[in-house]
Amino acid sequence: VRSRGLGDVYKRQAVTRGRRGGLAGNEGAVATLAVMYEYAEAAVEGALAAGATYADARVVVSKREGIDVQNQAVQSLDRTEQAGVGVRALIGSSWGFFAIADLSRRAATESGQRAAEIARASAVVPGSPMQFADVPVVQADYETPYDEDPFAVPVSEKVDLLVGVTKTMQEVEGIAIATGNLAFYDTNKWFVSSQGHRIHQHIVESGGGFDATALGERESQRRSYPQSFGQYETGGYEAVRKWDYAGNAGRIAEEAASLLTADEMEERETDLILEGSQLALQIHESVGHAIELDRILGWEAAFAGTSHLELANLGTFRFGSDLMNISADATLAGALGTFGFDDEGTPAQRVDIVRNGIWLGVLSGRDSAAIAGLPPGGMVRGDGYNRLPMVRMTNVGILPGDSSLEEIIADTEDGVYMATNRSWSIDDKRLNFQFGTEIAWEVKNGRLGRILKNPTYTGIGPVFWGSLDRLAGGDEWVHWGTPNCGKGQPMQVAHTGHSAAPARFKNVRVGVRG
Repeated sequence: VRSRGLGDVYKRQAVTRGRRGGLAGNEGAVATLAVMYEYAEAAVEGALAAGATYADARVVVSKREGIDVQNQAVQSLDRTEQAGVGVRALIGSSWGFFAIADLSRRAATESGQRAAEIARASAVVPGSPMQFADVPVVQADYETPYDEDPFAVPVSEKVDLLVGVTKTMQEVEGIAIATGNLAFYDTNKWFVSSQGHRIHQHIVESGGGFDATALGERESQRRSYPQSFGQYETGGYEAVRKWDYAGNAGRIAEEAASLLTADEMEERETDLILEGSQLALQIHESVGHAIELDRILGWEAAFAGTSHLELANLGTFRFGSDLMNISADATLAGALGTFGFDDEGTPAQRVDIVRNGIWLGVLSGRDSAAIAGLPPGGMVRGDGYNRLPMVRMTNVGILPGDSSLEEIIADTEDGVYMATNRSWSIDDKRLNFQFGTEIAWEVKNGRLGRILKNPTYTGIGPVFWGSLDRLAGGDEWVHWGTPNCGKGQPMQVAHTGHSAAPARFKNVRVGVRG
């Protein structure tokens, strides 16, 4: 058990929590709000006094609780807390950024000064003049709607849930490893800009999952629930309860064990039906990263490369079939990429990305949007107080169709149904890809048939999306959460959402090895 606390910060600021765990609703909380704004303002004032033409600052106080259980034994129980201030300063065409884990007026002021010094040093090699797309200057508060504070739920209850789930999975013959995990995040952010923004946000995120690994003589097979990375949402502990871990543990373990004796998927071209969480990852990798404007402009290439998309083709490029309608929507209740304002003070909003197969929108910040001549989409976020905010996905998802998984299977004469991601690979233009899933079922004459192991499929982005011909509807539309999206150097991890329902793609190459 590890714990790192804010100790003196909370003692000094006398933080008191309201009924639902937020920072509003009593005198102590109001005092805390005021002093956090003072630190952010001091940072901005320090940057401006040192010559910055624009500056903004984020004071961030966050905590995380994580629990990991393997084979009915607790492997880790970790609760960490951190606090600090991060400042951006603009001089000429160059940004400077500085962050420090010290919440005091003096430290905040010095942080602003240091950010301006870094910007001035960067401006020695000048670039094009920096422009900012306009956004409303607001003073606002936002809090994640939630029913049950996840940090108020007894640790014993959470551990018991995971121990029980792993016990159920271990009772299935062939299961060698059964693991479960939960994680909860509570983040308060105070944003101040030299243009007049004063925004407080309280973001609560909850989730987890479990998996069973079956061990055979020459191989192992794994099944996960609700998806391979766990399912995370904005909200309280209700986001865990709704997935009924106990009721699904036995089924997941039995599927893992059955894969040991299943037939290998053969290489062929056939109709492919994707389960919702796999389609969500397909969207993340082949659409979400490709539409990040910093990649399109060539500003960013770490981890995921750049993009095959070109701004000159915005509004005319055919990305997929008429059924492909993608939006980036940071306002979806419960989705992991939902918030009130991004880390530049731009309001959360819905942006059309692809409509009826035509590429219409991008993920942008105020600076990149200005260069592209587009309105800013509110997609800039930083991983904590000590990381420079950058363009990140919000909730990039496909809008539901009018079918159902049952109808799609019934309408498929010959195909495969694949579920739950196992592996992924995509080139540095976000164009050519290969995915592997944990399990697949053969589809013959409108019915699910034998289980197939080690399934894979491959394709080229626009060709693959152009083959989309059936899409399930709203009853099966889920806001899948991806809690581990990496980008940038030093790397930042973002929490993103991807709404999806099961879908069918025609004539896809499956079973490819190597």
